[in-house]
Amino acid sequence: MRMVGALLAVHREAAGYTQRSLAQQFLVSEELIASVEQGRRPLKMDLAVQLDDFLGTRRTLQTAVENMPEVDLVPRWAEEYLDCEREAIAISWYESLLVPGLLQTEAYARAVFRSRVPVYDEDEIEQLVAARIERRDILHRKQPPMASFMIWEAALRDELGGEQVYPEQLRHLREYAELPGLAVQILPLGRHAHAGLEGPFILLETPEHQRLAYSETQRGSHLIADPDEVAILTQKYAMLRTQALNAEDTRDLLDRLLGER
Repeated sequence: MRMVGALLAVHREAAGYTQRSLAQQFLVSEELIASVEQGRRPLKMDLAVQLDDFLGTRRTLQTAVENMPEVDLVPRWAEEYLDCEREAIAISWYESLLVPGLLQTEAYARAVFRSRVPVYDEDEIEQLVAARIERRDILHRKQPPMASFMIWEAALRDELGGEQVYPEQLRHLREYAELPGLAVQILPLGRHAHAGLEGPFILLETPEHQRLAYSETQRGSHLIADPDEVAILTQKYAMLRTQALNAEDTRDLLDRLLGER
């Protein structure tokens, strides 16, 4: 990815474009071009083809993308979601298995990746952790998205990572629960009804006000744009919010969990 990004930077500068002016030609964000050039985001094939045509680089970028290693740290099926997440103006995330990725501490994220089967090697784990922690910047932008996180209490009772990692993660959640424009709610154990039994999912709203949904399986994912399907998950999320603790009671529960340590 760094090599492909460096190639793009060389060709862009040779053609006399800044990152901003090149982004304007393709109606994409300047941040996208910068991230590709720095090797933080993959160059998508469709954009590579357009850039080759525009810059007159004779399939150089297309060929580089075609020859990227088959095994990459970010699965291809997740790349489209990550692009949408970066641009989203609203994020609603229900999680039942672990703390949502955007709210994870570095140590907790490391524990998540070390739990993977088959196992990652240590270098892969550190790169994955760095990428996940970088995603948290979304919540600290000058104009961050409106964000709502719903977490089943079972995910917080499971002490993933052990005695050092778990309390730090709870404190981190407690701090984020105070951020303006960000809501954290816990769906407590013992409820007689549960609208999220079919698993975790995420709802996104794009800058163009398109509503999308995303869910993962063991070996893949689904980015859903069909309005009827998105509407069903939106209804589920609305019901979950009525079944969960409100923001104040959620903070009280986090305080109690921390007091048990």
